Amino acid sequence: MTTPLSLAYSTCPNDTFAFFGLASGLVTCPGVCLQITLADVETLNQSARKRTYDITKLSFAAMGRLRSRYWLLKSGAALGRGCGPLIVARPGSDIASLPGSMIAVPGMDTTACLLTGLYLGNPPRATAMTFDRIMPEVSNGNFDFGVIIHEGRFTYPEYGLIPILDLGEWWERQTGLPVPLGCIAAGKHLNVVVVKQVEQAISDSIAFAFAHPDQTAPYVREHAQEMAPAVIQQHIDLYVNEFSLNLGAEGVQAIETLFAMAEARGIVAPDRSPLFIS
Repeated sequence: MTTPLSLAYSTCPNDTFAFFGLASGLVTCPGVCLQITLADVETLNQSARKRTYDITKLSFAAMGRLRSRYWLLKSGAALGRGCGPLIVARPGSDIASLPGSMIAVPGMDTTACLLTGLYLGNPPRATAMTFDRIMPEVSNGNFDFGVIIHEGRFTYPEYGLIPILDLGEWWERQTGLPVPLGCIAAGKHLNVVVVKQVEQAISDSIAFAFAHPDQTAPYVREHAQEMAPAVIQQHIDLYVNEFSLNLGAEGVQAIETLFAMAEARGIVAPDRSPLFIS
């Protein structure tokens, strides 16, 4: 008997690279038929509140608020060092004016917004928009600061912007841990045996992508047509790594630390729901 499951992930190169094996059928999940949807990560964050998809990509900030509804999978996540969100501004701007300023963020449930709040010590005065709008809005003077993610790490100079703060570096100085950015979550209504099978299949898909990067390239480019090939590769190299295959002890510690800090500052409500399937 085959179990149909809905799976949603983002159009970003790290996700399309990681999930190509499953999307193409070159990697299979026995007994499971995956119905795949691609969308912006903040759209997926909001969809998760309505339990739209069985298995979904989420920002860790969203996962922190949905622990009672979803299991956190140990494969498919984006954690790392030197890969955190950047706060950018126009030349002449001073980070001292960041508190109290209106900040453009790529979504209220994104880890970028959460990390900004952790740095400030309280939730930021933020306006949410799709990540591709942030740099033009800041460059045009509509916002004093913007928190950028994804390929924005490589392209902000094209908008005449300067980096004010690397939130990933700040996190690493504070904790000594890799910064948790995005994850894959599975609804707690699902059969746990099936969830474990999907968790392994995602790890297998990532291993396939590492072994056959040329085969993934057309699928990745299809969903990143506005990106230069070099930027696509930088994106994959930065966000797909050993933590994507398996969180491991260090990855789990980083996630637990993120949630604990967010709870301590009142940004995320306390929740003792188990994160992982035992």
